Amino acid sequence: MKLSVVAGVDSSSQSCTVSLHHYLKGDLLGVGRSPHPITTPPCSEQEPEDWWKAFRIALFEACSNANLRPADVSAISFAAQYHGLVALDSSNRVLRAAKLWNDTTSSGQAQKLVDKMGAPEWARRVGSVPTSAFTITKVAWLKDNEPDIYRKLAGILVPHDWLSMQLCGERITDRVDASGTGYFDAVNNEWRTDILDLVEPRNDWIQMLPRIVGPSELAGFAITKRAHEVGLDPATKIACGTGDQAASALAINVQDGDIVISLGTSGTVYGSTPSGKYDTSGFLNVTANARGGFLPIAVLLNAAKVTDTFCRILGVGHDELSELALSADPYEVDRPLLVAFLDGERSPNRPKSRGLLSGLSSASQRNSIALAAFEGVALGLLSGFTALQRIGVNTSGRLILTGGAAQSEAFRVVVARIFGKDVYALDGPGGLTTARGAAIQASTVLQERSIDEVVAEWSLPAYKVATFDPSFESRAQQLRNDYITARDIDSLDSVWHRESLA
Repeated sequence: MKLSVVAGVDSSSQSCTVSLHHYLKGDLLGVGRSPHPITTPPCSEQEPEDWWKAFRIALFEACSNANLRPADVSAISFAAQYHGLVALDSSNRVLRAAKLWNDTTSSGQAQKLVDKMGAPEWARRVGSVPTSAFTITKVAWLKDNEPDIYRKLAGILVPHDWLSMQLCGERITDRVDASGTGYFDAVNNEWRTDILDLVEPRNDWIQMLPRIVGPSELAGFAITKRAHEVGLDPATKIACGTGDQAASALAINVQDGDIVISLGTSGTVYGSTPSGKYDTSGFLNVTANARGGFLPIAVLLNAAKVTDTFCRILGVGHDELSELALSADPYEVDRPLLVAFLDGERSPNRPKSRGLLSGLSSASQRNSIALAAFEGVALGLLSGFTALQRIGVNTSGRLILTGGAAQSEAFRVVVARIFGKDVYALDGPGGLTTARGAAIQASTVLQERSIDEVVAEWSLPAYKVATFDPSFESRAQQLRNDYITARDIDSLDSVWHRESLA
């Protein structure tokens, strides 16, 4: 008799993680990981076959660690990096390397698309104003730059869609990843082929798009040759899957009023609302969440990669960088300030920008530069928090840190200072919230229960890791003001890309 084991897959831009759980309450049984090829914007691409290879390795490792076989997995779900473009031909073969969410080469197409309809109208129709991250801009890039491949285009997927298809054989997606394409209306749950007509009027757009699967709905079974090759039973159930941040929100059991900051290579700030809201400025994306509601989110390209960079510059490890930063005097006024747009930025939409370190003097110390690295990331994330407040999202609940860098003491302390709120972290295995969220989806279809019921049973407790000191509020406000001034320097983009002025 098959064991009641479910698998959650986190296929990020960096790596693939597979976690195995008991289907009730999510007891962790085993974990496996495998890296993906490294990419660096502006051109950030990966071969989907590399995702599959990493998944195979991670699945076998997780099963080995749990003393199980892939055939023991009763249900599975994929959570993956948002947006992107997996271009398929009429036989579902991949036409070219997938363009990832952080590929900024389609920034010109994004601007042209926004100009055709205007930012406010984009926000009203699909919940977001497209940047180069969105799938629709990459489809437009393909048409403009690789017309021979574009003519063969017969299927448009995002990463988690393609991975699910390898097991169930069908093009499927969920509301979350659909609403990150730029041509899906999450309020009315419908594809907007009229939006795709802005790329080129066509009669066959709808045939290229995957079927939308609901949060508690069975998507299919592991019936493909590839599913057999990795040892899955044909009776293994496939859940809808979702985007990585939405899956993490399931594991956290994000409630109305909670705000989550995810600190990975990139950074995100998001909340939860039962109904759709609009940000006509385009700073926030208001996508669906994985429970039937909405997830307004700000996505920043630069988070842990910033502290990685300053570790290299200062010649220290991450623990030492944290210690250096916390040894600096946070009340000191005349010290460095970082605008951390190292590889361009998405929120705000500045694909050609670079970082700006201001306030250096001959008296500057290593510890104050280390502190500037953490503060630069936190101040950038704060702009997402204030944008959530601006559109009416409830932010009165917990401020929760997740992601690999959430274990950093300096990040915890600095976020509490900058945001003026106590900071919480999850009581559970670090770095597994996305895979756990996908496993919740798998458990949902296995048990044939609602997603809300399973989330409540699986949710991880959070505990306070940093307390805000009210005496720092005036200094925090000064930092916020100084950051806005530095961020909005008109030449920030053009200093490093003077050709853009032509």
